[in-house]
Amino acid sequence: MADAAGTKRRVLIAADKFKGSLTAAAVARHLTAGLLRAAPGLDVRALPVADGGDGVADAAFAAGFERREARVTGPLGAPVTAAYALRGDGTAVVEMAEASGLRHAGTPAPLTATTHGTGELLRAALDAGARTVVLGVGGSATTDGGAGMLTALGARFLGPAGRPLPPGGGPLAELATADLSGLDPRLRDTALVLASDVDNPLTGPTGAPAVYGPQKGATPADVAALDAALTHYARVLARTAGPHATDLARAPGAGAAGGLGYGALLGLGAVFRPGIEVMLEVLGFEAALDRADLVITGEGSLDAQTLHGKAPAGVAAAARKRDVEVVAVCGRVSLDEERLREAGITRAYALTDLEPDVSRCVSEAGPLLERVAVRLAADFQLT
Repeated sequence: MADAAGTKRRVLIAADKFKGSLTAAAVARHLTAGLLRAAPGLDVRALPVADGGDGVADAAFAAGFERREARVTGPLGAPVTAAYALRGDGTAVVEMAEASGLRHAGTPAPLTATTHGTGELLRAALDAGARTVVLGVGGSATTDGGAGMLTALGARFLGPAGRPLPPGGGPLAELATADLSGLDPRLRDTALVLASDVDNPLTGPTGAPAVYGPQKGATPADVAALDAALTHYARVLARTAGPHATDLARAPGAGAAGGLGYGALLGLGAVFRPGIEVMLEVLGFEAALDRADLVITGEGSLDAQTLHGKAPAGVAAAARKRDVEVVAVCGRVSLDEERLREAGITRAYALTDLEPDVSRCVSEAGPLLERVAVRLAADFQLT
């Protein structure tokens, strides 16, 4: 537990969830258990992190935010209970997947799934006194351009007959009039940050329908219909909000969460920032880093996507500025040592090194992480 000079090592665990297996908080618990088994008395602190997608609320709870709940409209229209995080200084972390995520969509409905519940969850945060809101987007069941969210906050989207459109992205093809004048006035005094780990535009070959629609059950015909509907949606909004509505459709993050990013940028005046960058600030990572000389980060898969805005890369970049060494744990790794070093990660430990069967790695991730932590403690002379 001490280095060659006899100085006690101080370890900070700042890992993301292992998707489909363990939450970020559970990852931290198992790593801590393994480290303390190998080195009783080791100074270990945990700060679970998230990169802006699903899991941001859990990370905020683990960092001391108060858990609040609201009954909202789920993506398919049925009510769901969604949680958001609130801190005493008026900062809230709202995770759109809590209200509009795939977890609430037993049967995919790519053309009709709605973000209405996300708007209701934002309104609940405003009602609770939030004036700085981090909106974490990812894991959505929706491709409605954020129209449902905006409707819940007071906007109106009308068809040719002057009637409100049905929910979902598909009906936006019939949009005749968009009226944002009724949006909740409290939004004007609220600093809203769109936190995401993707920077796709709203439409086109790299837009929300084409890239993420199939993950939500969209067929090729559905993708084409949604892309055309969202393109029309942006054109109608340009008549209401001005030419910048068209520019925002091409802006980084507009395509996040089925285009909810676009609705947030245009209708809510949100500022897009990389999710991990925002979450490290909100969670107090720099202060935690002040008392660490080794950081353990990680996520389910360390791969090429990790290097583009995912939590381990963000943690490593922040730690490198302070000359703090970083190692990673993961379910599996496809990055070679050189690319890991370029990202600021000294070494990666994969569960598949201990258990080649990926399904067992998923089902037994906790015990395997503890074994990895014991090995890591020996390799880095923490014992």
